[in-house]
Amino acid sequence: MLYFRCLFVVGDNMVDLEKIFGILKEQYKDSRCALNFENEFQLLIASRLSAQCKDSMVNKVTPALFNKFPDVHSLSVANVAEIENIIRPCGLFKTKAKNLKDMCNMIENKFESKIPFGLDNLQKLPGIGRKTANLIMSEIFGVPSVVVDTHVIRITRRLGIHNHSDALKIEMILRKNLNQSNWSKFCHCLVSHGREVCNAKSPKCDVCCLKNYCKFYQERNCVKN
Repeated sequence: MLYFRCLFVVGDNMVDLEKIFGILKEQYKDSRCALNFENEFQLLIASRLSAQCKDSMVNKVTPALFNKFPDVHSLSVANVAEIENIIRPCGLFKTKAKNLKDMCNMIENKFESKIPFGLDNLQKLPGIGRKTANLIMSEIFGVPSVVVDTHVIRITRRLGIHNHSDALKIEMILRKNLNQSNWSKFCHCLVSHGREVCNAKSPKCDVCCLKNYCKFYQERNCVKN
């Protein structure tokens, strides 16, 4: 697949997006999906639970959920109140419980009990948006995908790659300007970087491996000086 190397301006320098990826990849060699799962069903369910909830909390909740409901069928016929009781710590538990049951019903009735392939099919499932669909395509089906979560939005904007808040626009920019084989790993690295260094409220700019290429860092320094 052809792509255009993204050159964005930071200070007096033109910065290559592939160079940014190289730095992140070296810093976060073991970066991967933070959700614990053993199969595609478990990842789909965990991904839905992770909305507005930390992955670490989802990982605490899912063992009990999967022990009680180990597959699509068992969750499709489950009592919603039982699901709610288990997933309560994840927040929005009433909406999520209904989504999980409805999702499994749809998988059984429309997709022959198999997790559907393709962004369009995945987004037909109750509660599944484009971000989760991309994650499933990448982690389960091995299709290079750009998973745009809050970390990806925040860090790429701080770097000066774009000035958007719309996840789809950002996804398209990254798709066009990174080698396809790097899409999934780039996003995992950004999530790791967002958790460890470039957090929302108190970014640790002084120890950031990207500070020399970061518009946000340079603007902060200008204000301080």
